[in-house]
Amino acid sequence: MLEDKLLIWRFKGGSRDSFRRIYEKYESFLLMLAANLLGDTGAAEDVVQDVFVSFVQSAGKFRLRGSLKGYLATCVANRARDCIRKRHRQRAVVVSDAEQLISDANGPVQLVINSEELQRLKLAMTELPYEQREAVVLHLNGDLKFRQIAKLQKVSIKTAQSRYRYGLAKLRSILNCEVKK
Repeated sequence: MLEDKLLIWRFKGGSRDSFRRIYEKYESFLLMLAANLLGDTGAAEDVVQDVFVSFVQSAGKFRLRGSLKGYLATCVANRARDCIRKRHRQRAVVVSDAEQLISDANGPVQLVINSEELQRLKLAMTELPYEQREAVVLHLNGDLKFRQIAKLQKVSIKTAQSRYRYGLAKLRSILNCEVKK
């Protein structure tokens, strides 16, 4: 305890050797503590590094009221809690996204099937002439009316409707041929 007070006094005076000594004295203990709290040595190393960086940054206003070991251990525990909270938030987002995908797909098998069908549809879309693909996409995905598509493509409304109709017919033909193979 007396050694720690002397090291802190020198550290606050700008002694790098004092900080190095504090780091060497408590690093393994703090790593073990963080690893036990987090169950992940990589995250434990990050937490201990963060604690020492904060310790250096607060050197000018640091006041030790107990043991240095206890202070550093408390800092590590607080950082570990923050890390665990962050993990839970990230996990909650990932799990809720996954649950949404699975519930939308009615199970993992359906999710794979939907993914394969989407790939087939994308390939089939690339085989359409551009004008037909544009009409199909703008009407189905963009919710544009044929009047708006016609204006955009600078054609008559009947031509826009024909491009859409021919595009769908070609998609059906392409996709039906793939199914029969």
